[in-house]
Amino acid sequence: MYNLSCYNPGSFILVGIPGLEKIHIWIGIPFCIIYVVAIVGNCILLYLIAVEHSLHEPMFFFLSMLATTDLILSTATVPKLLSNLWLDSKEITFAGCLTQMFFLHFSFVVDSAILLAMAFDRYVAICFPLRYNTILTPEVIIKIVVSIIVRSFSVILPDVFLLKRLPFCKTRIIPHTYCEHIGVARLSSADISINIWYGFAVPLMTVISDVVFIAVSYTFILRAVFQLSPQGARQKTLSTCGSHVCVILMFYTPAFFSILAHRFGHSVPRHVLILFANLYVAIPPALNPIVYGVKTKQIQEKCILLFSLKKMQ
Repeated sequence: MYNLSCYNPGSFILVGIPGLEKIHIWIGIPFCIIYVVAIVGNCILLYLIAVEHSLHEPMFFFLSMLATTDLILSTATVPKLLSNLWLDSKEITFAGCLTQMFFLHFSFVVDSAILLAMAFDRYVAICFPLRYNTILTPEVIIKIVVSIIVRSFSVILPDVFLLKRLPFCKTRIIPHTYCEHIGVARLSSADISINIWYGFAVPLMTVISDVVFIAVSYTFILRAVFQLSPQGARQKTLSTCGSHVCVILMFYTPAFFSILAHRFGHSVPRHVLILFANLYVAIPPALNPIVYGVKTKQIQEKCILLFSLKKMQ
């Protein structure tokens, strides 16, 4: 039996980046810059999509969802990281830890689902261009959005209850900069088999299945593109997918690398794994609006117009 206090710990201690305590202040500077870029870039992207009627299309609606989720992802982790590195504020309440964990995992699963929705949008636009507006109607888009949110909420919410049922009597020191499901569960002295299996099943049910469907979508897209006779038409069609492919690679590659490193990279220093885990949640939200700003002609034009008008004023 455990004491009742074990089931409701007052707070946890986030160690930060062990072994690099002397340079915590310097480590915080690039993370602060990346965070500011993410906030400014995604806010500009949301503003442009909201005010420009020419951007009121399914692809840009999904892009606005991606920008919103990226803001949640970075804000759930980076401010606490900076307060840890700069202010030595290592304590986080149990409720705060659960909240951070929920939004971290929730935004990750939502991001993955949005990338799948965007792949479906490109598939319809390229394979069925004449039926695009009849297939992706506002009603269909609303159903896609609701299904994304409901699915993500449904698979991540159990993580909260799986942690709340555990006693934390042994230690409350988290060797990381933020709270994540399995990392917190390992602090408990009770059996965490359910947590481990559920933590393994969720990515399999969501992220891995999303990757498979994205790959299937792009298989059909490439087959349709290479059936086009003029080479210029092929390049033009493929260019419409360029920004999406870049974002997919930026999102999934570090994620899978981080998972593999944590599972099999036992010889990798702990501080390297923690730094990489923080870069993974900080860099994609900062780079996504830049990639779409550079690669997407409509956004590039509206962004130039926005800043040129400000200079004239």
